[in-house]
Amino acid sequence: MSISRRGFTIGLAALGLSACDSAGRGQVFASRSDGALPDDLRPQSNGAYDAWVAAFKPRARAQGISDSTLRRGFAGAGYLPGVVKRDRNQTEFSRTLEDYLAIAASEERVSKGRAAFARHRDTLRQIEARYGVAAEVVTAVWGLESFYGERRGNVPVISATSTLAFDGRRGAFFEKQLIAALKILERGDVSASGLTGSWAGAMGHTQFIPTSYQAFAVDFNGDGRRDIWSENPADSLASTAAYLAKSGWQSGQKWGGEMGTPAAGSATPVSVLQPDAGGPRFAVFRNFQAIKRYNNSDNYAIGVGHLSDRIAGGGPIQAKFGPDRYGLTIDDRKALQQRLTARGFDTDGTDGVIGPNSRKAIAAYQQSVGLSATGDPSRALLDRLS
Repeated sequence: MSISRRGFTIGLAALGLSACDSAGRGQVFASRSDGALPDDLRPQSNGAYDAWVAAFKPRARAQGISDSTLRRGFAGAGYLPGVVKRDRNQTEFSRTLEDYLAIAASEERVSKGRAAFARHRDTLRQIEARYGVAAEVVTAVWGLESFYGERRGNVPVISATSTLAFDGRRGAFFEKQLIAALKILERGDVSASGLTGSWAGAMGHTQFIPTSYQAFAVDFNGDGRRDIWSENPADSLASTAAYLAKSGWQSGQKWGGEMGTPAAGSATPVSVLQPDAGGPRFAVFRNFQAIKRYNNSDNYAIGVGHLSDRIAGGGPIQAKFGPDRYGLTIDDRKALQQRLTARGFDTDGTDGVIGPNSRKAIAAYQQSVGLSATGDPSRALLDRLS
């Protein structure tokens, strides 16, 4: 079985796209707006966890982890009940491509991406020259994974991975991540206090899990450390390019593009995809599969590819998406969100994506006017709010 960079579903990302609220804010990182961690992501007393850690340490020593590293790694570490809660309560659902792109290639993400590219142009071009991966694609991965470094996560990785290994639902997998995280400390790439990430242990600007960091991270700036946590994103961006290069990226070739537009190019595609019935069709090439090695999802790979084209100056998707299962277009859904928010039922964004916050607002409005609080959008609801 092949394992992608993530190797498991943590609810994405970047964005956290498979677990985003309606405004596209990822639920992966779980810190408050002031940057502080909520109480359930702070270590709490748990005797069974302490016993597990004591039994784990000999296994770690057998894999080359020194006592010094174990002391540093577990100093201040502990059981995080919020990690277990988030792991068990991940919402499993699939977004339409239209919803996905409304978040992944929003105008805000495009404008921030162009600004980030401009700030780091020299570094990105150097990375492209070394690894052969288009600079705009690397930037797009950065944008989807951490909103260009704004949402890297500040949960201690040793606490997070040891909690999940102890919990046991995916114990063997997370024990491997814990060992890999300790090896990062052993090598000296980052301090114990700096080894932070998402609640599930994904780290840095482009959200590498520890085992993928061990396999693919690079020291691009030559300071002797593979520092994906630094404010300087160079090592993270180069590590992403290295990953894609080793995943089969072909230099000078496109990822694909919307059929019937210049973005698709003139070469014969490997395949043609139409993720949403009646929606746009995409010609995809071999580099599309390299992106899927980073996250094994057609929507993710189209999101990265399309965002990279927008960062490079390209325009939005040209073909129209049809109405959703409720008979509403994206413009209808945006209008519904705007009208709800104007009535005091805040949807926390008006991007046309009906996520948990929008459903909560709909249900609250329905209840306020004596309707059944289903939380479902509808044409009748939109008309009632007009």
